Amino acid sequence: MSRSNSTNLLERCKKFLSRKKNSFTGKYYLYTGEKLNWFQVCLRLETSVIPVILPWVIFCGVYGFLVSLLNYLGFSVVFAHKSGVLTNAILTFNIGFTLLLVFRTNTANERFWEGRRLWGSLVNTVRNLAQGIFIVVKEQSPKDRGKKEATVRLLVAFAIAMKLHLRGEPVDEQLAPLMSDIQYFKLKDTQHPPLQIAFWIRDYLQHQHERNCINIYQLTALHNLVDDLVNILGGCERILKTPLPLIYSIKLRQLLLIFCLILPLEIVTHLTWWTGVITAFVSFTLLSIEEIGSEIEEPFGHDPNDLPLDVICNTMRRNVEELIISAASSARD
Repeated sequence: MSRSNSTNLLERCKKFLSRKKNSFTGKYYLYTGEKLNWFQVCLRLETSVIPVILPWVIFCGVYGFLVSLLNYLGFSVVFAHKSGVLTNAILTFNIGFTLLLVFRTNTANERFWEGRRLWGSLVNTVRNLAQGIFIVVKEQSPKDRGKKEATVRLLVAFAIAMKLHLRGEPVDEQLAPLMSDIQYFKLKDTQHPPLQIAFWIRDYLQHQHERNCINIYQLTALHNLVDDLVNILGGCERILKTPLPLIYSIKLRQLLLIFCLILPLEIVTHLTWWTGVITAFVSFTLLSIEEIGSEIEEPFGHDPNDLPLDVICNTMRRNVEELIISAASSARD
């Protein structure tokens, strides 16, 4: 009986942990590695959007209040409800504006997930290449183990250098523990650090082939994995350097402004003094959606809604260090 009770307790604990991981805060922890409560998560995500759109929201709210004031003072500022042509024109405008907003958001979301797929492929390629180097490359002297470990750490350095490159940031202290001092100072003077690191990895592989530590087929397979690293870098650069055409953002902002200017004239008759509040709320919702699209279409930055590149790079570093430790222990065995 006690065994069945303990089994039921274990199952309940597993269900609780499963629900915890699927919760809002649990998903945010898996995404960023930060443990925050529900309110902190919402505040963190909203703070990247609200400062940008707040001036426009205030403008729309004040405009709605002025429309209410003019209507209260007897000025004719509302649309005639008997005019079917005007109503149909406004309805058609709303449909076109909504379709453009959906297209803008979907396009930004596709770019975001393409960037995530590329970084997921980078993680897999780094793991495969690290294991391939440790298993395939033969060691002819004790120094070969140190060179092998240094080269495997260069794979993590490639990922971190790629992150800094996509963010437009210079080489910093994150890369210093992953390479020699000579390589680090040389990397600071390089225009494209990730490509320089990829060259060092290729040079190591070619040197091992010349020493007969790997055969030509193994060399080709490892070079293909390095090719994958460079291809992933190129895919991320394509997303970064090919933004959505600016005409879409300009036209969408124009339609948003027109919609927010027309809305109070439509609702002031029924809402009177609530017109400004409702106009501000509607503009806040629509502008938030548009700003989120603008933010995630370039997913490699520091915004809370961008990809967690720091977490991904730390994962690769942890995997590589575990591989080095396990390879050293297996060699001693």
